[in-house]
Amino acid sequence: MRKDTPSKTARKVALNIVTLGAKPGMDKVLPPGIVETTAKLLVASGAVGATAVRWSGSRRMVSVYEAFDWMMPGQFEAFGHRKAFCERQVREGIAGGATQVLVLGAGYDTMGWRLAPEFADVNFFEIDHPATARLKAKGIEAMGPHDNLHLINEDLSKRRLVDVLEADDSWDSKMRTVIVAEGLLMYLPPEAVRDLFNQCTAIAGRGSRIAFTYIATGADSRPDAGRWTRLALWILKVTGEPWLWSIQPEKLDRFLKDRGWTNAPELVGTTNKHGVEFLGVATQ
Repeated sequence: MRKDTPSKTARKVALNIVTLGAKPGMDKVLPPGIVETTAKLLVASGAVGATAVRWSGSRRMVSVYEAFDWMMPGQFEAFGHRKAFCERQVREGIAGGATQVLVLGAGYDTMGWRLAPEFADVNFFEIDHPATARLKAKGIEAMGPHDNLHLINEDLSKRRLVDVLEADDSWDSKMRTVIVAEGLLMYLPPEAVRDLFNQCTAIAGRGSRIAFTYIATGADSRPDAGRWTRLALWILKVTGEPWLWSIQPEKLDRFLKDRGWTNAPELVGTTNKHGVEFLGVATQ
């Protein structure tokens, strides 16, 4: 992503969610209200025009997405499954005593805005690069802000997560927390992913969890996007948002343990994979 422009990937994911709302059967997967609030946020923020959002919510656009799903089969629906997965982890974490939720690289995700009124005693935090976060904040202001929803504009490649949260009086590093890193880790350099998990250990209390998605490493040591990996990775690179990190699923246990976390696949029910992405949960 260019540092001075909003994330194209964040916009794409949000429009994908709007389109999934028009696909038969996805209403049983997608969290309630996510399609409508995402469409509203995109327009209110100015990220996408109303006409484009209406077009994205049509059955014709569903056909377009499905026609291009050959490159990474299942990835169209995968965006909906990972949204549902992350929201389930947040709800289960809150039920288990979490009083803070932190969404990293939030983009145009609406989970915090939707859940903040339902869980008035929980503080929801979102951090994203200023170029995207400023648009998001504009949209949230138009839709109606919530006192327990905190939007933080910060470039975490320039300032450490620990420092950002320590400067926020609303954050308590001793509290049980749910951290969400949805569709984020693959865009970070390997050293940044390792450091991020280390920092999450420092900013969250015992009993916390991280819900995340990741790409598996293929036999050629590159992120595995399936049969058309070479083409997919080239497209990601030329569009300015390349995949930089991946990991073999069998190495995830050790990777997390070395950073103070425990792999917890039982919280998902299985080692789920949708499209090219795996779903993961780590606990303290």
